[in-house]
Amino acid sequence: MRIFWVLLRRELSAFFFSVTGYVIIAAVTLLTDLSFVVLLQNLGTDPSPMPVTEMFYRTYYFWLIVLLVTPVITMRLFALEKASGTFETLMTTPVGDAQVVAAKFAAAVIFYMVAWLPLLACLFIVRHFTNQSALDAGTVGGMFLGILLTGGLFLSLGCFASSLTRSQMAAAMISFMLGVSLFSLGFLAAALPATAQPWQTQIISYFGLFEQMHDFARGVVDTRAVIFYVTATFVFLFLTLRVVESRRWK
Repeated sequence: MRIFWVLLRRELSAFFFSVTGYVIIAAVTLLTDLSFVVLLQNLGTDPSPMPVTEMFYRTYYFWLIVLLVTPVITMRLFALEKASGTFETLMTTPVGDAQVVAAKFAAAVIFYMVAWLPLLACLFIVRHFTNQSALDAGTVGGMFLGILLTGGLFLSLGCFASSLTRSQMAAAMISFMLGVSLFSLGFLAAALPATAQPWQTQIISYFGLFEQMHDFARGVVDTRAVIFYVTATFVFLFLTLRVVESRRWK
């Protein structure tokens, strides 16, 4: 366990002691603030039947942030170390492959959640000036749980992509394409016709990212959605681990 914490501190230092890390946080903050400005301008003085958190998820700003930021966060995790030659040095030390993958993924998740912290300031400002009672602890907690689960899934895609190549740009593009494919399945789930077979509806419904995020934004936690996100995340982390282990076969 001590080795894991050492690796985690190493990865977090790479995020928080670099200009790139703060550029990512600034970009997330800018897009988040911009989304709330647009929402409040569109809302005007009219009352809203839904909490502002749900309104935020109904825009494309959240998905834009997830699709663009997660590849940038994860592209360096394995690709940069392979390109610089430090990856082989790291793997010759007495550390397990699973510890390396877990530490890199955990660091990416922590940094990703830190980048979302300015969203709390937006919510408090909206609550102060609108007195919107729907912004209670349950709603905010459900919203951040949705951010965590969604981010974890897309970050696992990025980890897998970064483990496949030595090029950070290639890793970012692979991660982006995988994310867009998953995002497209969300559209397919939303547009599924009523005449579809029950088994088709059952399978595609698991990829209904939009409806799942709307539930989280309302403070509603569906265990089926949680199980889907956690399972899919572990699947891609397992694939990442297999790629890392494959160096022994070369």
